[in-house]
Amino acid sequence: MTDINPPLLETKQIVKATVFALVLGSVLFVTAVLPAEYGIDPLGTGKSLGFSRLYLPDSPVGIATIETDGPKSYPPLKLEELGSGPDVPIPREVDNPAPAKQFELRQDSVTIRVPAGKGLEYKINVLKYGQVKYEWVTNKGVLYFDFHGEPKQANPGKDEFFESYTSAYSGNMIGTFLAPFEGRHGWYFKNKTDKEVVVSLRIRGEYKLDSKE
Repeated sequence: MTDINPPLLETKQIVKATVFALVLGSVLFVTAVLPAEYGIDPLGTGKSLGFSRLYLPDSPVGIATIETDGPKSYPPLKLEELGSGPDVPIPREVDNPAPAKQFELRQDSVTIRVPAGKGLEYKINVLKYGQVKYEWVTNKGVLYFDFHGEPKQANPGKDEFFESYTSAYSGNMIGTFLAPFEGRHGWYFKNKTDKEVVVSLRIRGEYKLDSKE
């Protein structure tokens, strides 16, 4: 029986192979990995070899980013500004029981154009304890918004009661909503810029579109 003894590499050969592997790995990292994974192309090889096209930014595909004109400061919002205020009586209709059946499930996509320096509302009709999921995003900039509801009343007073759920400055918002009473619920958008802002709103849940819109 013949013994097979594989040749042993000399120390110089091992060092050369290690150095070559390190150099090759560094070249591949700079020319391929950085452009494809991180969008960094210091040598321009990622663009010329096509690796830069593999880079995907953090924003999900198909979701528009919000353009702004630069950082701006906004006045702080106070708790006292929420809702219709303590002087407006709460109508008795808010205590009405929930219906045995909610509105049928539906979903809608709505485009809302808010003129420069103006404000407007968009409302939907929801029964008590009706559930709604929503998402809205502007095409550019930040809006002041107040997400609120007005209970359905037989004889509304001079100062109509409304309850605010969320109020903020934002260019994008998502949420889930459980109506505390039957009525009109929705958003007031205020555009404090000198350009029109377009809001893309998606709604899904137990509601009906407001006939007043």
